[in-house]
Amino acid sequence: MPIPPDDSLNQKRRVQSIEVGFRVIRVLQRAHEPMALRDIAKAADMPASKAHLYLTSFMREGLVAQSAQSARYSLGPYATELGLSAIRQLSVVEAANPEMAELTAQTGCATYLSVFTEYGPAIVSKVDGNRQGAFTVRLGHVLPMTSSATGLVFLAFLPQAQTYLAEADTEKMPTADQIATVRQQGYTTTSGLINANFAAVSAPIFDYSDGMAAALTLLGPDKYLTGTRTQPCIDQVLAAAGRVSVKMGGRVRAAG
Repeated sequence: MPIPPDDSLNQKRRVQSIEVGFRVIRVLQRAHEPMALRDIAKAADMPASKAHLYLTSFMREGLVAQSAQSARYSLGPYATELGLSAIRQLSVVEAANPEMAELTAQTGCATYLSVFTEYGPAIVSKVDGNRQGAFTVRLGHVLPMTSSATGLVFLAFLPQAQTYLAEADTEKMPTADQIATVRQQGYTTTSGLINANFAAVSAPIFDYSDGMAAALTLLGPDKYLTGTRTQPCIDQVLAAAGRVSVKMGGRVRAAG
């Protein structure tokens, strides 16, 4: 028999202990560093003994981890998996994956897709290339805003990124001319800023709202992404980003 759409019935069918437990998870999600039990309990508005029970249960499932040295708690590996799984279900990842595979096949360089999160630009999908050797970047890695091609693209095309950086006050803001140059070109390149001997090309992906949805970045050895090969790689990244934008209902912006 179908369950009627009755609000009072839905209220009764809720599992209250799960909702209470997730007050602890939300406290850890908002934290910028591992927390002590007493601080978690205070922020979650519950006795320390009760918070400890929830933390122990969440640790068994991998949602929470505890440092053996400090005994402080933080989100665990399964929380990361859940977050990445949710992000992967965004349509931009599905739209970009074939283009990323083709871009890596054409160049031999690694290709990364990043979206903007509350912590900065995070890599949500990648295709490793045969030119990167043992170097690799893990999924979920948050890139620096001012010293990565990906971060500079977000600063140029996503207003929230500039607001985030201004409020964070942890990195030097690029000049208005630098941001304007990236915006005018429609892409940016960097070399050796994060990883010595590696260069990157990054371009924005736009969605149906004409807002930036993600950044598509090509990463390879600076000896490869140089000279006569630089412009062809830039053109390939721009073309791939443009095709993904079209899939997302966005328009391709002309450089300049």
